[in-house]
Order: sequence, then structure tokens, then C-alpha cells
Amino acid sequence: MVDLDSEVPPLPPRYRFRDLLLGDQGWQSDDRVQVEFYMNENTFKERLKLFFIKNQRSSLRIRLFNFSLKLLSCFLYIVRVLLDDPTQGLGCKELNRSCSTNQNYTPGTIDWSPIIWVNRSLPLWGLQVSVAVISLFETLLLSYLSYKGNIWEQILRIPFLLEIINAVPFIITIFWPVLRNLFIPVFLNCWLAKHALENMINDLHRAIQRTQSAMFNQVLILISTLLCLIFTCICGIQHLERAGNRLTLFDSLYFCIVTFSTVGFGDVTPKIWPSKLLVVIMICVALVVLPIQFEQLAYLWMERQKSGGNYSRYRAQTEKHVVLCVSSLKIDLLMDFLNEFYAHPRLQDYYVVILCPTEMDAQVRRVLQIPMWSQRVIYLQGSALKDQDLLRAKMDDAEACFILSSRCEVDRTAADHQTILRAWAVKDFAPNCPLYVQILKPENKFHIKFADHVVCEEEFKYAMLALNCICPATSTLITLLVHTSRGQECQQSPEQWQKMYGRCSGNEVYHINLEESTFFAEYEGKSFTYASFHAHKKFGVCLIGVRKEDNKNILLNPGPRYIMSSTDICFYINITKEENSAFKKQEKHRKNHESKLSYHGASRLPVHSIIASMGTVAIDLQDTGCRASSGATLALPPDGGKEGRRPSIAPVLEVADSSSLQTCDLLSDQSEDETTPSDDEVSAGLEYAKGYPPYSPYIGSSPTFCHLLHEKVPFCCLRLDKGCQHNYYEDAKAYGFKNKLIIVAAETAGNGLYNFIVPLRAYYRPKKELNPIVLLLDNPPDMHFLDAICWFPMVYYMVGSIDNLDDLLRCGVTFAANMVVVDKESTMSAEEDYMADAKTIVNVQTLFRLFSSLSIITELTHPANMRFMQFRAKDCYSLALSKLEKKEREKGSNLAFMFRLPFAAGRVFSISMLDTLLYQSFVKDYMISITRLLLGLDTTPGSGFLCSMKITEEDLWIRTYARLYQKLCSSTGDIPIGVYRTESQKLATSESREMASQSQISISVEEWEDTKDTKEQFSYRGNHRNSTSSDQSDHPLLRRKSMQWARRLSRRAPRHSGKTAEKINQQRMNLYRRSERQELAELVKNRMKHLGLSPAGYDEMNDHQNTLSYILINPSPDTRLELNDIVYLIRPDPLTYVPNAAPSRKDSFCNTVGQDTREETQL
Repeated sequence: MVDLDSEVPPLPPRYRFRDLLLGDQGWQSDDRVQVEFYMNENTFKERLKLFFIKNQRSSLRIRLFNFSLKLLSCFLYIVRVLLDDPTQGLGCKELNRSCSTNQNYTPGTIDWSPIIWVNRSLPLWGLQVSVAVISLFETLLLSYLSYKGNIWEQILRIPFLLEIINAVPFIITIFWPVLRNLFIPVFLNCWLAKHALENMINDLHRAIQRTQSAMFNQVLILISTLLCLIFTCICGIQHLERAGNRLTLFDSLYFCIVTFSTVGFGDVTPKIWPSKLLVVIMICVALVVLPIQFEQLAYLWMERQKSGGNYSRYRAQTEKHVVLCVSSLKIDLLMDFLNEFYAHPRLQDYYVVILCPTEMDAQVRRVLQIPMWSQRVIYLQGSALKDQDLLRAKMDDAEACFILSSRCEVDRTAADHQTILRAWAVKDFAPNCPLYVQILKPENKFHIKFADHVVCEEEFKYAMLALNCICPATSTLITLLVHTSRGQECQQSPEQWQKMYGRCSGNEVYHINLEESTFFAEYEGKSFTYASFHAHKKFGVCLIGVRKEDNKNILLNPGPRYIMSSTDICFYINITKEENSAFKKQEKHRKNHESKLSYHGASRLPVHSIIASMGTVAIDLQDTGCRASSGATLALPPDGGKEGRRPSIAPVLEVADSSSLQTCDLLSDQSEDETTPSDDEVSAGLEYAKGYPPYSPYIGSSPTFCHLLHEKVPFCCLRLDKGCQHNYYEDAKAYGFKNKLIIVAAETAGNGLYNFIVPLRAYYRPKKELNPIVLLLDNPPDMHFLDAICWFPMVYYMVGSIDNLDDLLRCGVTFAANMVVVDKESTMSAEEDYMADAKTIVNVQTLFRLFSSLSIITELTHPANMRFMQFRAKDCYSLALSKLEKKEREKGSNLAFMFRLPFAAGRVFSISMLDTLLYQSFVKDYMISITRLLLGLDTTPGSGFLCSMKITEEDLWIRTYARLYQKLCSSTGDIPIGVYRTESQKLATSESREMASQSQISISVEEWEDTKDTKEQFSYRGNHRNSTSSDQSDHPLLRRKSMQWARRLSRRAPRHSGKTAEKINQQRMNLYRRSERQELAELVKNRMKHLGLSPAGYDEMNDHQNTLSYILINPSPDTRLELNDIVYLIRPDPLTYVPNAAPSRKDSFCNTVGQDTREETQL
């Protein structure tokens, strides 16, 4: 064992305990050298320099003292002038000179003695000498401290020369008393006071560590320069005129003001040439100095207008304001923000401070000069990364800060990085200021999770486009819900659909506490579906969700098992909030209604009393069968048609019972398509599991219960157009899909595209209705993205572009249900802003012409460009809608584009229309959460989901929307929120003058055609179908015959009246359009044959141009249902009704997922 004592060295002598007590005696003999730093600052000169110059506070005190001395010297000069009498001639007596006491002025001669000598009393002389000595000493000391090797630089400075002129003569009079009454130009100290004031202001800003205002300094310099000029001229003229007119100070002041203002009355003028010379010199100085000062002031004023100045601290503390931080401010973004922000009544007194690093452009400047905005909006040019600019905007006193990303940037990731830094800077500067942040890429969300409200553009965009494929016009539905409108658009239109559509567009989401509500207070202790149905029946409001007082999660349609509590927050859809509503009881209507009630049986009680007394017996009236989730239909009751009676609908129960609910357990696979899979599915291994995706492409994605594969698909099998060792398919037709495709055309496979797939593979979508998804990408996806999508069934990708017809045909566009065209990032930036959508619009127009039956959903950068979607230059109805849009915009509507047919039908969407979602969150902090739940981005346990059902012929017995509401609430617990209606264009046949005046009338080609023309067209169409299968060389002959017929029609035109000529012109255009479509169809079929594809599924003659679609949000209860109406539903969460015991058919992967569904999954 090693001896530890031998290894540890002894302590040095000076570290022993004895040395600690007695001191280290050997320290003096140590070799160490003590080094002292900054010895140069310990000198006497450096200490004086630190006190007089370097230290801001002490320097400020010295400047203030010097400024006071200069003002005192000027004041003493004025006192001396007021006490002086030039007729005494004191200076001459003291020099023993004979001077004449006759001071009368003789022309041509000047008596210089009153100019050289003055009457200065002894106390006044003592004060002036004291001030001069102190001033000279301070000047010499500061010159010594500022000396840097060049003595002449210090001596020849104008302030130094003025100080010598004003101070040295007084010091001389101390040693030579006979010169005590010598004139000294002390009034020149005003220029030294001006110089001291400028230095004092600089030191003041340095001392309080605030940025000095260049405008304030320049104004101060200008005013002080003007005062010094006037004061110098007054004192100079007064003193020189002692030998002339003997003017007083007031006379001199009067003369200077009249002279400098160019008025020149001439009643007071200088009499001797020195006075005249001084006036000339002062005017020349003023003409040189003042324009320079005014020029600098004007320049600073222009720069101030560009930068915006400051938002005053007093206004920030007494008024409320919000700050809008953007990297570049466009007129569309500004108007969207202002219109939406000030649409709320309680925000009318708020100020908006815009903080932007770029200079204000001409359009924004013109808008902000409008009186409505000039008093509310303040533009500041600055950066959110600078505390000085944040202080100018008074960010610490702001009610909120909106940080918007620049979506027009080519590099959207770089734009997100700038947004993140802005959010961090604002949070660091004003931790208590609420943040409303817009981000572009979903992978950047977790950097700003501290923000109060975050809207990720790509998340919302792709989820909305995905729901558009299964719930038509979801994008229009959400856009109308998040826009503020009174529902007064187009109420004077002669067309009924425009009135209904405009009125229903005013519906928004509001909230209220149940116990404070007139709408819902009476439903406390009753089920949610009961409250929703009866509130809609009684008040016309649609209750869609609730939130418990002790829970932050919002539940959309929690189902009939949820019991309403007095502390619940209710969320409902209505034209206006309850606080702005007035309630009028319709007594007369109620009496008439009661008199018409039918009585049954001997009890003679009304029907509603019988049902109320039955209690749970009413359950027997309901259909307890499990309703299929696919293609929901409302079956006619078995005895509904007997004896001519109207079919009855079961009442909605106050408290739900387990036997009354149609609990379609989507997890137990009880539907027919899932319990009995076909042989093809078994052989192909298409049995899907349900669970959470095991891999998420980015941090912050909300987990969603989905249809998944048992094993992930190899990456090679995800490529649609190339075969591999697992399959040999090279086009979509070879796969033999049972359902139609959903094709997404995008530039890159970003992480946001993951949110397109998830809603289409959600667990509540029936397996037999899953549509194959094909991603048509310009650039190959990375492995990171493929690893995320390989677990989803029937998801493929293909590298290609919508510019290439061959790529479109390979990916299966001929039998696709929907084609989603995503705006490309590389085209979002253009020299002309609105041209960013040019390529997308033209490509979609080509698709629209080639595949007229294809449902195309397009994303645009600018909403104003949606008027070019499916553009038809000769369509009178589209031209009338264009005029209507202009009229609505002139009326101040925020939704002027809503009557465009592509937008109303949900075929076009712009992500900028969702900017209002972030703006509305300032007033409605729940809007982002509700929108995410509707789009399926968040899945809260117990919250419902958005789906749709189609009204078929079997469902028309329901007749009205109110009865549909009752049927859904009593059977499945679904809550309808709107109707998507498609109808043919019932075009009026009025004169063109009337069309121009009403702006909503167009001409129908089909209505103008007579029977003969119709037969000719049908025969022509049949001939064409036969000709398309023949050789292509026959087509020019057919076209030539068509043009010959058109020429014959044109030659016959003069024989008819104006209406007949218009009919023939429409026929000719219709013929030309049909011929052009045949050419396009021939082109498509030839390309399909060249690629080895069968043209059987291509229908080139399917034309939906004469139909229009629109949305009715929360229509009135008496709205009639029509065939093919699509009803938007919020369906209860199926997991809420799942029994505790897990089904035996569940695999282990799904079982592990089932336990997590009870936990909160909201981000």
C-alpha cells in the first residue's frame, strides 16, 4: 500500500496557519509584481476631462452653468442700456478730455464718443467683470482639456474668439480703471449661449440615454439662430444710433422686425453710415444663414414623414393602440387589416401603429391621407429588432402586436426566420404585450409557441384544400365565417340566390355564458343537442360548441350525452351576437299556432303535451339502427306515407338515453365494408389499422387518429409512374382504384402537405370511401417526407408538372374526382404584384378547357385574381357579376369578391383571405381554436368533426331545414351548420339595357335556340362522336363545314330583327365553342393512345358551365331543401361512445393507440 503522506507535498510556508494569524512575513521578498491598470486615467488632466467632458451628467451641469452665465451677461447688458444716458459723457471726463456737451447731430459729422464710451455703474461693472472672469477661465480650461496637438485649431474657433472679445476687456479694466466705461459688445454672448444650448441638448440626451430627435434639434437651432440675429441687430443698431437718432431698445426692436419681415414702413431709419452698414451686414447674414437652416429643417421634415416620427407617450398611456409589424406593407394587406380590425364596434377608438422597415409606397401614402384613416393609423419606418424603434411605437403600452410574414418572398423559410426574430425581439422588449403571429412553414411553429395566438399558413391551407375534396366549398365556408359582415350584401338584387347567399354570409361565430344568455339559459341541465335544436327553432341561432369553465378546450358538438351547465361558455353561429339583438314575442302568431294544434284521443291534449308526458317512451319513435357514415340519407319512416299523413320526426330528448343513440362505433369496424372485407382486399392485404401516425414530419403537429397500414410501404412503391420489384404499375389506371383520385399539384413536398393527407385519412372517414391521393410534384420529395407518408394507405407521388399533358394523363386526371392546384412558391414573387398568379391561372384554365368535368380547386396569391378563374370572355352572366362586385366594393363591402362563381362554389381560394382569422382573434380569442377543430388540425377528445351529407330523393320528405335539424339531432346527434346548393343558371331574358342597369342578368344560349337548331346540334354532336374515333385527317373537313354553316348564318343575319340576330350570334358562338372542345378532346385522346392509356374514361362533352353553387350558412328554419343539397354537419366524436372493453378484432397497434384518445391531444 502506498504511503499517502509521502505523496502529498507540504504546504508552502506562507499558507500555514501561523502565517494566517501573524501575517505572511515572506511576502516582501516575493518576486511577484503588482500591476495597476488604467493609470493614465489617474492623472489630473484625465480627471478633469472625465468631469468636464466625458461624464454625461457632470458635463451637462457644466453646460447648463455656462449657458446661464451667457444669458446673465446679456441681461446685464440690457440693464446697462436702460440705465445709460449718452448725454453725460462720463468717459471723456475721466480721461480729462474736453468734450462738448452739445450732442446735436450735424450732417456729415459723427461724434464717436457716445459709441466708444458708455455709462456703466460700479456694481454693474463688478457683476460683468465677475461673469467675464468665470467665463474666460472655463473657456481656457476646456480648451486645454480638448487640446490634441494643434493650438491654432483651438484659438481660431469662433466661440473662443467671441469669448476673448467679451471677457478680456473686462479683465483689463481691473488693472486700468480709466477704461471702466469703455464699450464692450457683450450682446455677442447670445451666440455663445446658442452654442452652449446645442451642447447642452446633446449632453441631455446622452445622460438620459434616449435618442435625440433630429427634428427637435434642428427646430431649436433655427429658432435660436433667428433670435440671435434679431438680438444682435437690435443691440447693434441701438448702440450705433447713440450718435444719431438715439433709438431706444423698443425702437430698435420695431425697426428690426419691420426690416426682416420685408414690410419697411420707413418711419424709423438709421441716420449714420455705421448703422446702415450694420443693417446691410445683418441682412446678408440672414439671407445666407436662414435659408440653410430652413433647408435642413425641410429635409428633416421630409425624412420624418418617411420614418413616421414617434407615437407619443402621453397618447400611449391615455389611448389604446395596437402595433402591426410587417417586413413590407402592401395596400391589399393594409386594407384587409384595417377593414377587419375596425369592423368591430369596440375597436373604433383604437389606434393602429404600423412598424415597417421599408419606406411607405405611394398607394399606402394616399390611403393613409384619407381622413378616416389619417386620424387612426400612424406609420413608423423602423425595425422590430431595434429597441429604439419599439420605443417609438410604445410597444410596452400596446394592447397587442400583430407580426405578419411576407408570403411574397421566394424563400419562405427566410421569411419565417425574420418573423421569429421579430417575435423574440418584441417578447424581450415587452413581455406583457399579447402576440399575434403569422408563420408560413409548420416546422417553424415551435420557435414561437410562447405567442398568444399563432396561425400557420401552410397548415390551414392544406387542411382546407383537403376538406374541399370531401366537403365541397369548405374554404368558402371558413372564409365567410372569419370575415366580419352584416349580411347586407346584394340584398337589392333581383336574383334570389344572391339575396340568400349575401344574407347568410353575415353569420359569424360568437360566444356567451349560458347563465347570462337569453338564447340558452333555459336549457341548463339539458342535453347539448336539445339545446342546439330548440335554440335554432326558437331564435334561429346554431349552437355548435361549448367550453367548460375549468377547461380551456373547446368541444364542438359534444353530443347528446353532454349536459349543459350554467357556467358553460356557449359558441353559436348567428348574424349578430346576442348582446346586439332585440327580442320580440310574437303573441299573435303563437295564438294562431295553438289554435291549429291537432288533438288525438279522448284526453284532447295537444301533441306536444302528450310527448312531454310520455318521457322516455318517445324513444320508441326513433330509428335505433346504426346509420352508415357514408352517404348519409334520412330514411323515410315505415308508416310515413299511410293515410296521406305527413311523416313524423322523433322529438329531441332533453336528456339522452343510451338506447336512443345510434352509436356507430368506428373503432369496432361494425360497418359492412369493414367487417366483411372483399376477397380482393384480403388478397391485397388492405386491412387497415386505426391509430396515430408513428412519424410526424415536423415538431408541433397535432396527433390525429387515422387509417394506417400495418406495415409501411417501401419508398419505391410510393412512386406512381414507375414500377418496382413489388409491383409493375406505371400509371394510375393500372392500379384499378375503386374510388376516384384526388390529385394535388404542388412544387415541392413541404411539411404542410402532410396536413393535406391527414384529414383525408382520419379515422371517422369510412374505409370504403377513402380516395387515392396522388401528389404531382415538380421536385422529387426527400426521404424525410416519404417516411411520414408511407404509413398512410393509397398515397402516391409522381414527379411532373401540370404544364405537361402527359404527366397529367399518367397520374390519372381523366378519372380524378378533384384536382388541387397549390400556388407555387417560385411564382409568388413578380415584378408586378398581381402577375404572381399568371402561370397558375393559365395552367388551370388549360385544365378547365381540356377536362371540363374535372373539379379543380385552385389556390391563388391575390384574391383579386379569382375573377380570371374559368374565364369566359363572352359570358354575359360573368360580366354582370363583375359589375356587381364593383358595386359592392363601392358600398364598402369587405367581401366584394364573394359573388364570383368560382369562389362561391369553393373552386378557388387565397390564403390571404385567412389573414382575417388572426385579426379576429384580437376580439374573439377562440376563433383559431374553432377553425382548427373544424379543419381537423386539432383533435380534442369529445369534440366533433366537420363532415357533410347529400340530400337525395329519399330525403326530400324532410322538406325544410328545421325538420332536417330535428331529424339529425334526434337520430344521430349531428348539428347542421349550413347548406351547399347547386342550381342551374336561370338566366333572365330581358333587354341588354336592363342587363346593364341591373348588373345581374345574362343570356342563356340554350333558351335562345329553337327546336330546329337543337336538332341540328344534336345531330352534329352525334356525328362528331362518330368522327372522333376515325382518322384525324377528317377533323379539318368537319371544322370547314362548321365554319361554312356559320357564314351562312351571318349572311342571313340582316333579314332578322335585333333579337333574332343576337340569337344567331349566340348559336354561332356555341357552335364554335363545341368545335374547339372537339379539337381539345381529340388532342387528349391522341396523347392517351400514344402513352398506351385507354381513352374510355375520358368524357369530353360533360359541361357544367351553366350551373352555379353557393353556401347558405345557418339558413332560416323554413328554408326548403332541394335535391342534391349538401348539408354541412358537425358530427359527434365516435370515440365518445366506444365501450370500455376494447373490441377483440383490434390489433395491438390500435389498442395502444386507443388508450391515448382519452388524453388531451390539442397542441
